[in-house]
Amino acid sequence: MSDLEMARVPGGVVTLHDARRDLVRSATLESFELGVFAVTEEQMSEILGIASQHPRRPATDLSWLRAVRFCNAASEWEGLDPAYTFDGEDITWHVDSDGYRLPTEAEWEHACRAGSTGPHYGLLADVAWTAADGMPTPQDVGGKMPNLNGLFDTLGNVWEWCWDLLDPARYDEYRVFRGGGYADDAWNVRASVRRGGAPRMHHEDVGMRVARGGFDAVDAAQGWSSAVDLERAASDDALLAGWTPRKR
Repeated sequence: MSDLEMARVPGGVVTLHDARRDLVRSATLESFELGVFAVTEEQMSEILGIASQHPRRPATDLSWLRAVRFCNAASEWEGLDPAYTFDGEDITWHVDSDGYRLPTEAEWEHACRAGSTGPHYGLLADVAWTAADGMPTPQDVGGKMPNLNGLFDTLGNVWEWCWDLLDPARYDEYRVFRGGGYADDAWNVRASVRRGGAPRMHHEDVGMRVARGGFDAVDAAQGWSSAVDLERAASDDALLAGWTPRKR
């Protein structure tokens, strides 16, 4: 397999803002590893046998379910303990596993910001492929400047799936993706912007980046908790104007 080049991201505290629910929370993170680049078409082809037309472009048209299956397959290829087990489409993350996995939302934002506090970790034209570049497709990984963690394209080019649920009280099983894409304007290509989709959803501007790191816990790690997910899903908070409640 083409190397999944990883960078060590130091631990720290990250503040996350959920504009949809007007909430702010902080998460304290241990150090972890994150892919220097988004997973490419070539890597997806080698691991899952999916045809590659542009080897160095980010793998896209990629559902969340396929993303977690890629993580397990890459772990098995390298002799690591898979991070996920499957019961149909119910996925369990074993947080003590050393295998490849999707980053938590807190890990992703912390790694993307790399110590910056503004919406971008550099001049957007220098660090991200966006609508301003006028490109009709995602571009090869690594074509812009990296952030101070040595990570390329965390902003722009393609959105990246994370482990977390978006807002289960309103969107049921929707999972988060982050970072903005090549066709998005600057307002959507910011470190704090949250979007999401159903686990089977796939689009031409949504890809993935792998993480690694195991933690001494059960069902909770790196700003994520299954217990909190259950609480969020059961929320009876009043809906904001214009919200449509999830179907029950």
